[in-house]
Parts: sequence; C-alpha cells; structure tokens
Amino acid sequence: MLIKTLAILLALLALAVPVAAALGWLALALQFLDSAMPLHRALGDIFWQTGTDFLLVAIPMFVLLGEILLRAGITERMYEGIVKWLGWLPGGLMHSNIASSALFAATSGSSVATAATIGTVAVPQIQKRGYNEPLFLGSIAAGGTLGILIPPSINLILYGLLTETSVPELYLAGFIPGALLAALFMLTVIGLCVLNPGWGGARITAAWAERWRALPALLPPLGMFTVVVGSIYAGLATPTEAASLGVVAALALAAFNRKLTWAMLRDALEGTMRTTCMIMLLIVAAVFLNFVLSVIGLTRALADFVTGLGWTPTQTMLMIVGALIVIGFFMETLSMLLTTAPLIAPVVMALGYDPVWFGILLMVLLETALITPPIGINLYVVQGIRGRGHLLEVMRGAAPFVLTMLAMIALLLLFPNIALYLPGLVY
Repeated sequence: MLIKTLAILLALLALAVPVAAALGWLALALQFLDSAMPLHRALGDIFWQTGTDFLLVAIPMFVLLGEILLRAGITERMYEGIVKWLGWLPGGLMHSNIASSALFAATSGSSVATAATIGTVAVPQIQKRGYNEPLFLGSIAAGGTLGILIPPSINLILYGLLTETSVPELYLAGFIPGALLAALFMLTVIGLCVLNPGWGGARITAAWAERWRALPALLPPLGMFTVVVGSIYAGLATPTEAASLGVVAALALAAFNRKLTWAMLRDALEGTMRTTCMIMLLIVAAVFLNFVLSVIGLTRALADFVTGLGWTPTQTMLMIVGALIVIGFFMETLSMLLTTAPLIAPVVMALGYDPVWFGILLMVLLETALITPPIGINLYVVQGIRGRGHLLEVMRGAAPFVLTMLAMIALLLLFPNIALYLPGLVY
C-alpha cells in the first residue's frame, strides 16, 4: 500500500501537477482503490472545518506582517546598523546577512520573504567590496532559511495543527536552535574566510560612537518581535491574536517611516492573498489526504512496518532523517511538511520521541531542503535577485551551509535538550 501511494504521488509530481492538486488526486485515487466507503463525501465538512480553524487565521496575518515590513523601509537601516557591529569579523557583510536574516525571521515567519528582503539589500554590496560572490550569495540563501525556525514561524503553526502539538511550546523550542544555527552559520563564514582571506572582501571598521548611534535602527524588528512573541508568553494573546497585533505594529512602523500609502497597502494585500490562497489549498488537500490515509489504515500500517523491523529507536530515527534529506532534494518545503509530517510524526511518537523536539528537527530538515538542489527555493530567490551569472554559483556557495545544517541535525539528535530546555522550563 505504501509503495502504491508513493508511486502515484511521484507520478503526479513528475507530470508537473500542482502540489495541492496532486495531494487531492492522490487522496481520491486511494479512496477508489482501497476503501469501500465514499470518502469524498466528507470533502465539504473537511474543507469547512479546516478553513474555519481559528489557529489558521494566524497564517494570513503573519504573511501580511511580512509583506508590510518588506515595504516599510526598515530593512535597509537594520542591515546598516548590524554592519556597524559585526562588519569587523572575517567575512564582513556576510555576518550582517545572517544576523539580519535572523532578526527579520523573528518578525516575518517566512524563509522566502527573509531571503528576498535581505538579498535585495545585500547583493549590490558584492562587487563594491570585493567579496567571494558564491559564498556571499550562499550566506543570504542560508540566512533566509532561519525564517521557518525562529519564531514566529508559519511552518511551526502548520506542524502544530497537523500533529496536535502546542504552538507556544514549539515557538519556545525554536529559540535556542535558531540562535545556535545562526551562530554556526557565522562560524562557517569565519572559518572559510580565515582559510581564504581574499573571500572576505574589504575590511569594515566602525568607531564605538557609530555603533551606539546605529542601535536605534535595530529597535523596530526587536520591538516587533516583543509585540508578537512577548504577547503570547505574557498570556495576553494567542498566536493568532499576536499575529494581528504584529500587523497593527507593522502598520504603525510603516506610517512612522512615511511608507504607509494606499498603493503600498494594495500591494501588501495582493501579495498576502496570493500566498494565503496557495497555502490554504495545500492545507485542505493535505488534511483530506490525511483523512483518507487514516481510514484506509496506511498510517497504522507504516507504524507497524517500522516497529516490525526490530531496529532501535536511534536507528529508525536515522533512517527517517536520511529519507527526509533525500525527499528535500525533490520537494518544495511546504509541500514536504504537509505530506510527510502526518505520516512520520505518529511513527516518531510511537518510538518514544517528543513531538515538540521532532517538530524542531523537522524544521531544520526543511531548512536544508531550502538550499539543496534541484528544488531549493532560496537558491532560486537569491539568483533571481542577483539577475546574472549561473545558478550553480549560488549552489556552490550554499554547500558549506548545508554541511553546517547537517551538523545542527546531529547536535539535535545527540542533545535533544537544545530544543526541549525552554519548553521544559516554562511548561
């Protein structure tokens, strides 16, 4: 049954069927092949219940928040402020790429938006300061991946919905791994630039007076982060309400920067509608597919198959991680999350692993998929902003950061408390 399911899914994807349609057609095919019941009659109820889930209101709110910030003019000043503090390190602006991505990720919740925003500001600096172009571009693509790990994250909301895991706990669990991964990215840049001094570009220096003057430029993203995430843990708002507060704060920032116009709002709302429609189609198709898989017994059969192998939990987890890395080569991250999480999470929990910990591990695996060819979305985003040269150069520059992510996955497997310490402390 599992082989048949994978064969149908891969055939649909190979035919370039849109992923949401592929998931829906797969569910219908499995219904007709393996179920005597007319499961498609539950479609209306499933679509309604999923579409009216209060938690999902957070998705268009976070998307709109990112769209407004993208147009509010805070990114350039934030980037320049971080340059004053980190530009002296070997690698110069590449550290600003990563740190700016981490800060922007803490407000936008989207990896693609993070890579696009920071890339727009950073790419013009490559030739101006003589950086190794592939590595510089790789630092933007890798930094952008932090958007799905550092709270608030749309992907963590979806994982929580699919696996019935607490979103506030997932957000808490993402803080330390997100900060650690950003630090590992920066250490990767330092190591490569120490070994190859010519890759780091012209040295950047700033007096302490300039650094202190640059601090106000960092306050808007930190303030946004405090409003969104702080309101959740202060008990003032749910994740959905916090996202709405974030939109209000973003509008206030845009007005303060004199960027709040009807044209800007129209563009932000149009972008939000397009992204939200795509995500919701994927979600309802994935929920219907999960319903069909549950009814025909595939989820239970997969769990029985894995436990029947007689492997230790560690061996099984390594197999799952390896399979997800391979899947990430060929599947876009959101589709990968919606397709694999409902199937694999029950198996992982049956092995005794914590669903919160696995959620963070899965996010790092999804981040890896964002910069691994041939479907690494961030690679194409960065190449699109660059507008010249060959995509292979971006892939080559991202390769060291893929190794860094694999090291992060190993750390999470060896030391689960990296993810579980804060949730355990609070809950």
